[in-house]
Amino acid sequence: MSLKPAPSAPFIVIGERTNVAGSARFKKLIAEDDYDAALTVARQQVESGANIIDVNMDDAMLDSEAAMETFLKLVATEPEIARVPIMIDSSKWSVIVAGLKCVQGKAVVNSISLKEGEEPFREKARLLKRFGAAAVVMAFDEEGQADTIERKFDICKRAYEILTQEVGLAGEDIIFDPNVFAVATGIEEHDNYAVNFIEATRLIRANLPGAHVSGGISNVSFSFRGNNVVREAMHAVFLYHAIKAGLTMGIVNAGQLEVYSEIPADLKERVEDVILNRRPDGTERLLEIAEDYRGEVKKRVADLTWRTKPVEERLAHALVKGISDYVIEDTEEARQKYERPIHVIEGPLMDGLGIVGELFGEGKMFLPQVVKSARVMKQAVGHLLPYLEAEKKAAGEAASSAKGKILMATVKGDVHDIGKNIVGVVLQCNNYEIIDLGVMVPWQDILKAAVENEVDMIGLSGLITPSLEEMATVASEMERAGMTMPLLIGGATTSKLHTAIKIAPEYSGGTIQVQDASKAVGVIGALIDAEKSAPFQAEVRKEYATLKKTYEAAQRQKKLVTISQARANRLDIDWSGYSPPEPNFVGTKVFKDYDLAELVDAIDWTPFFRTWELKGNYPEILDDNTYGSAARELMADAEEMIENILRDHWLRAHAVVGFWPAAGRGDDVVLFTDEARREELCTVHMLRQQIDKREGRANSCLGDFIAPEEAGLQDWLGGFVVTAAGDIDRRLAAFEEAGDDYSSILLKALADRFAEALAEALHGRVRRELWGYAADEALTSADIVREKYQGIRPAPGYPACPDHSEKRNLFELLDVERNIGVTLTESMAMIPPASVSGFYFSHPQAHYFGIGKIKRDQVDDYAERKGIPLDEAEHWLRPNLGY
Repeated sequence: MSLKPAPSAPFIVIGERTNVAGSARFKKLIAEDDYDAALTVARQQVESGANIIDVNMDDAMLDSEAAMETFLKLVATEPEIARVPIMIDSSKWSVIVAGLKCVQGKAVVNSISLKEGEEPFREKARLLKRFGAAAVVMAFDEEGQADTIERKFDICKRAYEILTQEVGLAGEDIIFDPNVFAVATGIEEHDNYAVNFIEATRLIRANLPGAHVSGGISNVSFSFRGNNVVREAMHAVFLYHAIKAGLTMGIVNAGQLEVYSEIPADLKERVEDVILNRRPDGTERLLEIAEDYRGEVKKRVADLTWRTKPVEERLAHALVKGISDYVIEDTEEARQKYERPIHVIEGPLMDGLGIVGELFGEGKMFLPQVVKSARVMKQAVGHLLPYLEAEKKAAGEAASSAKGKILMATVKGDVHDIGKNIVGVVLQCNNYEIIDLGVMVPWQDILKAAVENEVDMIGLSGLITPSLEEMATVASEMERAGMTMPLLIGGATTSKLHTAIKIAPEYSGGTIQVQDASKAVGVIGALIDAEKSAPFQAEVRKEYATLKKTYEAAQRQKKLVTISQARANRLDIDWSGYSPPEPNFVGTKVFKDYDLAELVDAIDWTPFFRTWELKGNYPEILDDNTYGSAARELMADAEEMIENILRDHWLRAHAVVGFWPAAGRGDDVVLFTDEARREELCTVHMLRQQIDKREGRANSCLGDFIAPEEAGLQDWLGGFVVTAAGDIDRRLAAFEEAGDDYSSILLKALADRFAEALAEALHGRVRRELWGYAADEALTSADIVREKYQGIRPAPGYPACPDHSEKRNLFELLDVERNIGVTLTESMAMIPPASVSGFYFSHPQAHYFGIGKIKRDQVDDYAERKGIPLDEAEHWLRPNLGY
């Protein structure tokens, strides 16, 4: 496997999300042995364009060697991930060696250096050669990190000669990192750091044949943290010159290379003075204008020089920038200029959308910007519509012709539609006609509408896991009806693997999973094209067949223990001497019209950005080389909408919480009507992990966190349901009437965030007041996001208790519909969607985990405990079945 960059990509892009030191989410997944979800993290990196994925398991609480071995062995069974090289990253050589034994194909090791001397360097390099691995070599020797041109090159040259002449490593398998340091720090010795890196790169590439050069590009601009516009300009200028000098690899998006020509002339000149150290007062001169570019996003929106250009250019600019202020007057001017209103659509408006499509496809525009563009397009077309209809009526001809017609629907039982709506908007921007049937659509209605509207393909969406089963039903019914049109599968819980295993076999007409909106245009374009469709579908079928075969082989290798063995390895909690904390009330408590203003600071913004396919953690994403500009624009829009939400009461938040006397009975939790505990109220049914755990790791079950009956203790279980979507329909209807998809999606996404914030805030009150077992808790917002508190709030339908049907008990216990108006669909989706539910556990050892795959013996036992037929239990637990 070659490490040479493709001709179309100047850089090999390294994905770092599979790094426990840099990703709290990945670290949590590995700590909980949730390797299936950890693989999804790796898969997402590859799908996002990573050419290498960096895997690091260095953490004091992990068995790093075992974690590295387990993860890399699983990666080898996933063709979508295994097609790119793995960078084994560790400060422990034993972990690197363990990883090398598990990698198929060429690996990259990060890193080796001469800091411990030549002999240890040779030993490590010889081992890498035996494994056929490439090496990242730091410009670091016995005297420390290199900072001058001469030291950078001399160390790399010395290392290169040892590696190629003595060890026999190929030049192409050597990646030098000559150390990017910050410039413009105010310290004169630092002024030449960027030049030193660039010139060292030039020397390395000219004199050390085959070797790659990499660097941490963002380091160069650290002095201007907080000023994103100046930082991005520094990155662009630095990359422009470093690439010309031979830079081949780095953690940076290739699309950023083209920003160089768009930097304002005065800023470019002063940044270039700093990067190239062209004058001694370069830092001072850049500081003079730096403040002028802080918050540049708003300045650019206010720049009206584009209003002097011809109407065609003004319409294109408005579409690309998402500016709707002048679109009606510009559209009317174009209508009067062109012979027919349809010419305005087919001419300047479609030209503008063509630019949007190109920029989106190239990764230079992102979903929030595209949805804004769609809003502008809808307003323009809305203005032209009366003229189009009048002309159509008079001439008896169609007003326009789309590339294709696509039916979209959220399947029966599911009410989540943000992702579907985003995809629909993106496709409309690419001139496809969308027939959106909405949410909770039965398969009969989907098939009927597809036939009546003569659509080219059907797109299904869903979020909750029962929707996966419903999608398979739609596929089988399409097969029974003899349909042949392609079937598209989308939604957060879907995956290419699940589609290949569970849905595609049900339908011979072609089934394709579409990961997100950025992939939808390319997939649908291939399916619509008469020449490309058949080979594309054949390629997908072949890929899915391989995935299915690989998965089945991997499942045969995965060892699951019997339910008896798993129970024997339950979490060993010492109940002697433990006194379960007593809540301040028994039964339920309702919170109506919770103050939304109190929740703003509790919002976790990272999932909000991921809704819009902007990948990264908040607040770091605001400074991200790739997504930073779009993220800042989106954040500004969100903050403005929050002001409207608070001022005009667009949303209303409600919650209900309850506590009940409880005792553990096997894997289940029994609840009692009162503290006397003589009369049983109901049983909450739990599942247990059955994966074969290494020594010292328990097979977890939520029931383990409640004192068992035999312990004779008075324990408690809590539960909650919250919603933040009250009154949302009225506002969404207004946006729909105005053709404002962007604001509609934004409001739904913010309602979701407020609901999650309310769930988090209420959990805090439970810990400190309502249950009070952590009355002195003092945590920061970051601590809360990292779940550094005592107790957990697992939700039915999610990894620790994957059976969505357990919501029925919870909703009855809390009388949810009467108290706060939230209801359940037949698939156990909550209405309104911006709602969160779950249980409360208080024990100090309670923690989150994933059940993973389970055996038939546990499903039989579970069905018997719940008093339901086996096939019903299998229906709710389908994603977890290991047989």
